[in-house]
Amino acid sequence: MPYELFLALRYLRSRRKRRLARVTSVVAILGIGIGVSTLIVALALANGFRDEMREKILRGTAHINVMRTDGRPIRDYRSLSAGIKAIPGVTNAAATTYDGAMLIGSKGTAYAVLRGLDKDSEQALNEIKDSVIEGSVAPIVEGKSKPQDLPSVLIGSELATRTGLRVGEVAEIISANTNSGPVNTVKRNVRVSGIFRSGLFEYDSTWIYLPLDLASEFSGAPQSASVISLQLEDIYDAGRVAADVRASLGSSYTTVDWEEANRPLFNALALERRMGLFIIALIILIATLNITTTLILVVVERRRDIGILSAIGSDSKSIRAIFMIEGAIIGVLGAGLGVLFGIVGCLVGNRFQLVSLPADVYSINNVPFHPQAVDVFLAALVAFVLSWTATIYPARAAARARPVEMLRDAD
Repeated sequence: MPYELFLALRYLRSRRKRRLARVTSVVAILGIGIGVSTLIVALALANGFRDEMREKILRGTAHINVMRTDGRPIRDYRSLSAGIKAIPGVTNAAATTYDGAMLIGSKGTAYAVLRGLDKDSEQALNEIKDSVIEGSVAPIVEGKSKPQDLPSVLIGSELATRTGLRVGEVAEIISANTNSGPVNTVKRNVRVSGIFRSGLFEYDSTWIYLPLDLASEFSGAPQSASVISLQLEDIYDAGRVAADVRASLGSSYTTVDWEEANRPLFNALALERRMGLFIIALIILIATLNITTTLILVVVERRRDIGILSAIGSDSKSIRAIFMIEGAIIGVLGAGLGVLFGIVGCLVGNRFQLVSLPADVYSINNVPFHPQAVDVFLAALVAFVLSWTATIYPARAAARARPVEMLRDAD
């Protein structure tokens, strides 16, 4: 073992007459550990919020939306969907609509968004089935068994609460359409066949799923669709696939992928993550200043040792290395302790769902902790680099000291 490392370890373990240096060492380790654990938990929380929002958004919307450039309804949506499915990277293409309406229930009236369901899209129907908490989507797929039967719809859980509607009850939908001329108001009575909960407050409080042919009647363009919704093999390949779709369909159609549609939200989350990293790094920097204090105290305590080492031939590099190694060890211990605390904190947070949010403000009820290996490594690396930097001044001061002065001051 190099004697520089041996002496650094000995100075950390020794029982000094002056206990202040030992106390500051412990405080430095704990401070760095708390800072690292806080950074890991903060990054895991930011990752969890971003992933949860992305999952909820993509559960209810498409990876890519295809629509006409002129905003007109898409009449040949079945043949268009079949052609888009053949494009590499696309797993499913289904027609749908997004139209505003008013839903009138037994206890109130609320604004709603009508989402048309293409009965031929098995993937879209399966995704909706997973979110149904009461009733069933089957009546929408099967349609009306008798001409006098009312059409069936699925409504969001929050929307059901606002309007007082339950499964099996009758509601009225009023849609206002302003297509080229006077306002055409469409009113239809419908029966609630099910209630769904996507986990995203915006969807659960406004969306109504209904058959595409019925939704197109509310839009004022029967037997048509306003959007072709695409699902992809890789959501992060949306930009390339969207370009291929535009090249295949020509200038009559345009696309909007999920990243474009939600760019302000994810940019805000990325900025919040960077600012959190910067602020907590400052906290770790303040904690590492205890290392500087510790090493200054060690230099004062070990004046005789430094003088003897210099007298017997140790050069300034070796003396500087002793104290830099000691500070680095404190940094490693603090970073290791912080990683342990941070991972345990994330596990406990997920186990007991410690971060609950008001859904009407943040759109989701609970934020999970998603620690990532790269974030844990980054937090530990930041702590180590700052700890090592904090050793430079006291180590250089010890290396520059003259042996005679150190021995004289030690007496």
